[in-house]
Amino acid sequence: MEHVGSGPEDPYEAVAPKWSDKMRVLGYYDGYLGFLSDRRPDLPARIEVIDIGTGTGAMAEAWTALHGAPDRMVLLDRSPAMLEFAKGALARRGVNSETCDIDLEGARLGSFDVLLAAHVIEHFDDPLSALKAMRSMARLGARLWMSISKPHWCNVIIWLQWRHRTFRPQEIDELLRAAGFAVEAHYSFPAGPPSRTSFGVVARAV
Repeated sequence: MEHVGSGPEDPYEAVAPKWSDKMRVLGYYDGYLGFLSDRRPDLPARIEVIDIGTGTGAMAEAWTALHGAPDRMVLLDRSPAMLEFAKGALARRGVNSETCDIDLEGARLGSFDVLLAAHVIEHFDDPLSALKAMRSMARLGARLWMSISKPHWCNVIIWLQWRHRTFRPQEIDELLRAAGFAVEAHYSFPAGPPSRTSFGVVARAV
């Protein structure tokens, strides 16, 4: 799972060296590939992408594997160590990315055609405010791909370490609509830990 950190003592800093390998072993990278390829809406000729709470860049890397290098790729996370790994992973795919270790709600990075957010919203005290911040980054008609933690006993185990929230699809749909998005599709991860811990949502900025 990818994450927006909370400062210099963020425990994600400590796990960064092994995080990417762990996510691949657990099937999250492959899960993101399936999710991002499930629906392929028309995209503009020039594409700007932001991965919010990028972690080690698994979702941004999956996007690049499917669509090639965008014209602009921004990686946003509060963990400098995670950003270093993410930038390196994308560089190996020929992508020159920008990294930003700032808060989502304080970011002033321009507007984007594609927003990626893997297991981020669960870590905000005010998820609606976070989604509104995402909407402020989205051009009209831009797509947001979100992977979100759902109620399941596996997430109880994860909660003991990270104290994240879980959501049901209806809750996320209501929050997205309130933030200025129209929900286009839900996605069920087909196998492995992602199928037990997560679901996907695709939404359009309106």
